[in-house]
Amino acid sequence: MNFWQIVSRFILKQRIFILVMLAAATFFLGSKIQQIKFSHSEANLLPSDHEENIKYDNFLSIFGEEGNMIILAVQDSSLFHVDNFNRWSAFSKRLDSFPEVDFSVSIGDIKRLKKDKKNQKFYVEPLYDENPSSDEEVDQIKKELFDKLPFFDNFLFNKNTGTIRTAIYLDQSIVNTKTRERFVFDVLNPSVKNFEKETGIDIRISGMPYIRTMNAQNILDEIGIFVGLALLITSLIFWLFFRSYRATFITMLVVSIGVVWALGFIGWFQYEISVLMALIPPLIIVIGVPNAIFLINKYQQEVKKHGNQAKSLQRVISKIGNATLMTNITTASGFATFIFTNSQLLNEFGIIASINILAIFILSLLIIPIIYSFMHKPKDKHLEHLERKWIDAIVNWMEQTVRHRRIAIYISTVCIIVASIIGVYMIRVSGSLIEDMPKGKQFYKDILFFENEFGGIMPLEILIDTKRKKGVMNLATLKRMNKLDEEIDEIPELSKSISILNMVKYSKQAFYNGNPKYYQLPTEQEKNFILAYTKNSDTNADMLKNFVDSTGQYARITTFMKDIGTDKMENIEQRMQDKINQVFPEERFEVSMTGKALVFLKGTNYLVKNLVISLSLAILLISIFMAWMFRSYKMIIISLIPNILPLLITAGLMGYLGVPIKPSTVLVFSIAFGISVDDTIHFLAKYRQELIAHKWNVRKSVYAALRETGVSMFYTSIVLFFGFLVFTVSSFGGTIALGGLVSVTLLFAMVSNLLLLPSLLLSLESKIANKKTFKKPAISIIPKEDDENDTND
Repeated sequence: MNFWQIVSRFILKQRIFILVMLAAATFFLGSKIQQIKFSHSEANLLPSDHEENIKYDNFLSIFGEEGNMIILAVQDSSLFHVDNFNRWSAFSKRLDSFPEVDFSVSIGDIKRLKKDKKNQKFYVEPLYDENPSSDEEVDQIKKELFDKLPFFDNFLFNKNTGTIRTAIYLDQSIVNTKTRERFVFDVLNPSVKNFEKETGIDIRISGMPYIRTMNAQNILDEIGIFVGLALLITSLIFWLFFRSYRATFITMLVVSIGVVWALGFIGWFQYEISVLMALIPPLIIVIGVPNAIFLINKYQQEVKKHGNQAKSLQRVISKIGNATLMTNITTASGFATFIFTNSQLLNEFGIIASINILAIFILSLLIIPIIYSFMHKPKDKHLEHLERKWIDAIVNWMEQTVRHRRIAIYISTVCIIVASIIGVYMIRVSGSLIEDMPKGKQFYKDILFFENEFGGIMPLEILIDTKRKKGVMNLATLKRMNKLDEEIDEIPELSKSISILNMVKYSKQAFYNGNPKYYQLPTEQEKNFILAYTKNSDTNADMLKNFVDSTGQYARITTFMKDIGTDKMENIEQRMQDKINQVFPEERFEVSMTGKALVFLKGTNYLVKNLVISLSLAILLISIFMAWMFRSYKMIIISLIPNILPLLITAGLMGYLGVPIKPSTVLVFSIAFGISVDDTIHFLAKYRQELIAHKWNVRKSVYAALRETGVSMFYTSIVLFFGFLVFTVSSFGGTIALGGLVSVTLLFAMVSNLLLLPSLLLSLESKIANKKTFKKPAISIIPKEDDENDTND
């Protein structure tokens, strides 16, 4: 009696105990769902000790959280009507009063810098003392703002289009917490809607805290949609194949328990829900249904063959259990390779996915035979699908093609390989914080609005270390910063920068009685007078704290990026670095570029490199499984060819269709390879059994394996195709690409495994059809085909 026969006896004899234990485990994991945490910060694709993360953390230690600004904007001439203008000022002040807001800056907060000649200092006065009472007064304020205050240009207004902004700076301590989410949904959004209702003016909202909040909510909304659609589509396809409500219900019960376990493991491990983690529940449904198809299909085949229910259930476990275990291990391996990428996001995704893929196998192997053991054996009407003529026609076509058209299969394969390789060379790498965000949502449209009006919303920070206290305010340092600032102005993908330079230029303008033509750096002769005024000013510290640290050693230049890909960003970064090297001598200054957007773009490149390694690791691991099963390097090569070919085809299609390599699409290859190789294992496991039964006759064995496994492989591939296609209803570009590409890859893999794999076995029969090639593993996991150990109890 082999291992799997012992397992089958245990499952069927201890079925009550097993059901109690499964119920207890489901209750325990279900209780952990409430511990699930939701991500309140951007995914960091880089390891914590990566150079870019170290630079970013250093910046935060000096200036604090840089992504704490929410921006409101209005582009409507009616805002400059006195009633609306006063409402906008009151609206901005109301938002400033909430405890979640550190401070805000709007037109009503603008202070003009004035010169006190008598006391030789600067002081500030409001742009206007009282709310204007007429449109003429508003026009005067607008004229003053647009024509005489360049300090606020591109920050609070765009004088070319008349767009007005209000900047809300959140308390840095709440930026990465749930408090930020409550502020956006309970305070900000309702306040904006009320203002829009009162005035009929549309408000545009953006800024990284707002984008992250709206994006995270979208992720949560889609989890339920994915799970519901996955259950609906897979159950519908399952019923169309089996025409059995009982079998469909059992399958849906198994995968529903699998979803509870998946969510429970996420909560138990205290991982956060991210875009990737949100895919786990529907992924478990899509992967769990094929397990049920193989087990139920085999059970019904056995019942039809001899009518003995007990023997049928034992054979389901002993004969399909092994192959299903191997397929689930290979699928889990495809996901487990993400654990080795050094990215926390992918590491957690790989752990949860691989654990739950093995869990859904255990649930299927235990629950399906046990529930059937309590039921009457299937009636003849439940077995009718085994004799459907259209399925027989498909299997006959596959057999005839393999038997008579192998040369055509090989020629087609070579042509496809050549075309795919050409497409691979057309692939580009891309990465952006907002590229995959839902383009139909208003917050995404607002991002594009701010890009057009103000040059971007993703902060890029330049940190300048002068290596000496009060070194920033040295005029020579300011001039060096100004040269870098001029370089930024010449780059269309970057907005106008904000730094201490703006403050110093504004000081010179104030020194010359507010004349805007003097908005520039002071000369060597002017600096002593102007800096003397600055030092005597009471407001000096408040004005400088956002631009210079308390010691005067560090300065920051902040600019904002448009939504650009990694290729453009690399060019911009190199251009900026060349200018930095030219302007700032290395021995006297240390200058670094950082910011969330830059860290993400760097993370994209890092991720792509690591996922190539993870795919290679997946292929290696699955090759080891094959070697353990078949003890033959020839069989390893034969089994890998039909599964690497679909990956090559998909990569080629990505090149032709212009789908870039990015974090979402690069996942496709490891996932698809781990799943597609399942069909190969099922086919080769059955082929090995048939070889032994037919005394090493390859032809008879190939055709017998094709006829028995072909139906199940076709069923499972169709379920997987439509199951992953569910993800294309997402509003996230990355999820759509992932679902579509995996679906296409698995469809190609089905054709490859049903036509190319048996063709290779037949063409190489003389080299592989011997006992040495299929040397028995050290532990027998593939049961013999004879019935001598089967029992009827």
